[in-house]
Amino acid sequence: MDEVKVVVAHSERVTLRVGDVFLKVDADQSRIDVEVEAMSLAPVPTPEILWRKPPVLALAALPGMTLGRLGGPSTGSSAAWAAAGAAIRKLHEAPLPPRPGRAGRSIAALAAELDAECELLVTNGVLPVDLVTRNRQVAEAAFRPWTAAFTHGDLQIAHVFVDGDEVTGIIDWSEAGRGDALYDLATFTLGHEEHLEDVLAGYGTDIDLGVIHAWWSLRSLLAVRWLIEHDFDPFMPGCEVDVLRSRM
Repeated sequence: MDEVKVVVAHSERVTLRVGDVFLKVDADQSRIDVEVEAMSLAPVPTPEILWRKPPVLALAALPGMTLGRLGGPSTGSSAAWAAAGAAIRKLHEAPLPPRPGRAGRSIAALAAELDAECELLVTNGVLPVDLVTRNRQVAEAAFRPWTAAFTHGDLQIAHVFVDGDEVTGIIDWSEAGRGDALYDLATFTLGHEEHLEDVLAGYGTDIDLGVIHAWWSLRSLLAVRWLIEHDFDPFMPGCEVDVLRSRM
């Protein structure tokens, strides 16, 4: 029997790898519904669905390797990062999916969520006041009108696989839907600002860097408490708290 490897595990979902098969167990089957639907619509490589028996979804492993992870060294050539940018652009230009995604929250809802989260971060002593205040100011640039695109919604670099300079697949589509394209670009480059230029070269259009910086701050502020509560460490070098510090 192949070794069973825990890829990610917390109270909401668990992903296991057994040989060349990934088994995803999710407490909320609506997230699996979104994932299956999004993979069927996305014009980029995605894992093959082997079978589904709620609460488990079985996916074939993708060839190649990821471009890295938040808090760790990035891998891949500049051309590989540019290829990822081109794949993201292809996704964003595809026909819109039927439902809003994680990147499609309204400005009002997002601002209210951010204000509440910032208050909790300060009140509970999780982060210093000046760090929260400065990044809340930076985050303001994300609150602007945007044209809906087909977004992944959780486009971490650990979710994009490459083989050489070719993108072989993108995984974890449970947050996909209509949303702000710059949210995806910011998520993908979070903690790896040194590759932003490569990604944008592949993406191929002018991007407002202030909005990218805003999404880095906003996403990090919203993530810190959740990560701590689910036994992750946002204070590790290169992770969310360092991203927030980089805006000071």
